[in-house]
Amino acid sequence: MPNNRYRKRYVFTAAAIGMLLFGIVMISLGSILPDITSKFQLDEAKAGFLLTLLPTGILLGSLVFGPLVDWLSYKRILIAGSLATLVGIEGIVTSETSVFLHLSVFCIGLGGGILNGITNSLVSEISEEDHSANLSLLGVFFGVGALGTPVVLGLLNSVYSFETIFSVLGALIVLPVLYFSMISFPKSVGTMRLPISAGLKMVKDPLILLFGFILFFQSGMEGLTNNWITTYLETVNIEGSTALFILSSFVGAITITRVVLGKVLRIFKPLKVMVLGYLIAFVGGLCLLYGGSHFLIVAGVVGLGVGMASGFPVVLGYIGQLYTHLPGTAFSIVITIALIGNVFANYLMGQVSHYYGTQVLPYFILSSILAALLLLYFTNNKYNTKIN
Repeated sequence: MPNNRYRKRYVFTAAAIGMLLFGIVMISLGSILPDITSKFQLDEAKAGFLLTLLPTGILLGSLVFGPLVDWLSYKRILIAGSLATLVGIEGIVTSETSVFLHLSVFCIGLGGGILNGITNSLVSEISEEDHSANLSLLGVFFGVGALGTPVVLGLLNSVYSFETIFSVLGALIVLPVLYFSMISFPKSVGTMRLPISAGLKMVKDPLILLFGFILFFQSGMEGLTNNWITTYLETVNIEGSTALFILSSFVGAITITRVVLGKVLRIFKPLKVMVLGYLIAFVGGLCLLYGGSHFLIVAGVVGLGVGMASGFPVVLGYIGQLYTHLPGTAFSIVITIALIGNVFANYLMGQVSHYYGTQVLPYFILSSILAALLLLYFTNNKYNTKIN
């Protein structure tokens, strides 16, 4: 289909649905882990291994989606990511053996990684200007999926089994797939073969590496907050139910802030907005470190959410503007680097907290913010003409 035949509104809706599915993917396994653990009689080690399969699948999906998009088309890869997610969800429901369960969880991650990457790339592709603002609005749908899944499960768990709920959820993914198949998408680059050699050359580009490592620390901060904040709060005598509420306030703060950023980033320079955001996050980290009351701790966590909200939309907005020759591959590189940062930060936190306790969490977050600010300063100084 020619490039001028697609409708931006329909394409953005498709990307929003894909990002919503990714939000569900990211939170789904944790939401039903107790049920899976009970059904398959998993001990802590086996449950931990199961949890590593999801990010492994996401990492692989993030790595391959870009070259595949540049080679084939947005429509095919978006549908493939959705179907992989559907197969994984239905696989969990029908699994009778641990091997099939493991493959299903990996499949969900693979589909999620593809959906996350391709939806960001797609919105950047249809944005003639205000890339960061539009990507910020896209990120809102991730928050809706991530926040909505536990709520829906909580409401239905007392009536239906998790197998019934997830089988229906998987079946509903057929509807987005039908929608994707009916609408027109922008043409991708359409390379003759997988752009592997071009991608390897791009990995050596200093600017794309700088942006990638900014997201390395950004993703690390988000992963640390999402995965460790409830454990950290227990060390300052905050009950589990209250800690879960505070964690929800972090995700909620990111989601609401991205709605606001959809307007703000159309008015102010994205890089300045991102710097201001990191300064707000730094203040939030200090509140978390020195907060002597529940109010200050909640304010700190909300501050972290508000401050981190601009990171991915701004950086991916610049990537979409600067790397138009192989946009999918460029997105794959920076998102993969970001996910490696998430894995590395959580691994390092686990190792250090084993000896010093989870009290080190604020120090990790504050250090990551400073590292990201330093990289932003260097990027702005060296590539000012490109990114402004």
